[in-house]
This record gives sequence, C-alpha cells and structure tokens, in this order.
Amino acid sequence: MTTTTSTATAPDRHRVPGPAVRDVRPGRRRFKPGAGRQHHAGPFAYVALAVVGIGSLFPLYWTLVTASRTQDEVLDTPPPLLPGGNLLNNLQAAWEQANLGKAIVNTVIVSASITAATLLFCTLAGYAFAKMRFRGRGALMTAVIATLTIPPQLSVVPLFMMMSDIGWGGQLESVIFPTLVSAFGVFFMRQYLLEALPYELIEAGRMDGANNLRIVWSVVLPVARPAMMVLGMLTFVQAWNDFFWPYLALNQQDPTLQVALGQLSASYVPDQSIVMAGALISTLPLLVVFVIFGKQIVGGIMSGAVKG
Repeated sequence: MTTTTSTATAPDRHRVPGPAVRDVRPGRRRFKPGAGRQHHAGPFAYVALAVVGIGSLFPLYWTLVTASRTQDEVLDTPPPLLPGGNLLNNLQAAWEQANLGKAIVNTVIVSASITAATLLFCTLAGYAFAKMRFRGRGALMTAVIATLTIPPQLSVVPLFMMMSDIGWGGQLESVIFPTLVSAFGVFFMRQYLLEALPYELIEAGRMDGANNLRIVWSVVLPVARPAMMVLGMLTFVQAWNDFFWPYLALNQQDPTLQVALGQLSASYVPDQSIVMAGALISTLPLLVVFVIFGKQIVGGIMSGAVKG
C-alpha cells in the first residue's frame, strides 16, 4: 500500500488567505473603455447652444427694445436694435389704458386656482389609474385620452350656454371651473406614478393601518412632487396666457391680462410701443415664477427622464 505524502511546504500550509487578485488581463475587463468618463463638448456644440440661446432670448429682447421706443422710432427703417429711454412712459400708458392692475389680479386668481385644482385632482386621478384596481379602468383611461383629440372650439357654444344658465356669465368662475381638471394632467401623472411609485410602499402603508387618504398624503404626494412641479408650471403658464375662452366668457370691464392686452391693440392704428410695454408687464410675473421655482422644475424634469 503506497502512502501519498503531501508535497506542500510549511509556508504553504500556514499561508493566511488574502484578498483575491483581480484579473487584469486584456479581454477580462468588467467595464467598457471610457465608461463613466465625462465627455467634453466640441466647438459645434457650443455654436449650436449659442444659436438656440440667442433665438430663445431675442423675442424678449425685441419686446424690451420696442417697449422703450416711440411709435415713430419703431417704424423706422432699419428698426432700432438698442433700447431707448421711453420705457417708463410706455409702461405707465399701458398700465392706465388697459387697467392692467385689475387684469393682473384677475389673472393671478384664475391661474392660481386652476393650477392648485389641477395638481390635486390630476394627482388623485393619476394615482387611481396607475395603482388601483377597479372595473372599467382601461375604458375610462381610454376615454380620458380620447378627449385630447376633440378641438376645444367645439365645446365653446355649449360651455358658454352652460355658464349663462348657471349665472356665471362674465364672472371669473366661468373661466376657472371648466379647466379644474385636464386630460393631459391625468395622463401625465398616471404615467409618472406608474413607474415612480412601487407597490411595496403602498402595501407597507396599508400594513401600518393607513387608509387611502393617509397613503395619498404620506406616500403618493412625496413621490409625485417632481412631476407635480412640472405639471404645475405648465398649467400655470397655460392659464396665464389663455386668451380665447376668457375673451368670450368675461366682460371687457373685468378682464384677464391677455384680454386686456387685446384691448390695447384693438384700435385702428395701435401704438406698438405701448402694446409691447403691456406684453413686457405680462411676461415679468412668469419670469419671476420661473426664477423662484426653476430649480425644482428642472429637478422634476430630470427625475422623470432618468430611471434606474
């Protein structure tokens, strides 16, 4: 019987296990070359960004130039390219002729009411369509999306008659209530919550004894906050710039801002400098809102664009 003896030396038998040596041979790399590397933009990217930036800011700059000039200077050939010194006079004239103070107050009331209601109702509806199981959910969602294909002009006559029958003709309620919920907002929040809100969070809340309202307040709203910021900004801008329905529903003595600006240009020969001064006044509140909430809005857009 042959006895097999160990050929391992003493140092080998008492070797302490150490960290595994990573295989760095070519062809065994775990990551692709250049993965995680920050790429630098070339000259073409900077030129393209400059063109887009100038094209975006030029309408606002031209509004400022026109609002600071007189009517004769605006109609000169070639037109002036630098701001003038008549800005304050034109702003005062636009403010007095169109009663912009009252128009701004009305527009703030209308836009804030529509935005708050849209965020509340669209978030609740989006959560229901995304995470709740009920009969007819698919058919109802299809009907909501189908309303986006209907031109808004088709509903003007019945909507106007309905507001008159209720007694809201010429009042701000006739502008606010028909737009408290938007089909786009319901679809937008549904798509966001479908991916961003896991079922495990909802089940954890139910195991803790929370009802549906508590789950919405403590779970759904914090998760939906980025999308709500984006939807709120889009809704506020749309309500602020809306002209067609407020022009039909409101009286000329109690207008919103866009209707008041339409009165400035309703004369036979409108003063373009005063009209542009009024347009500049109507643009400044939107710029202020974007400066204040711009970081949250951009964060909401990025959080919706990045997954994983």
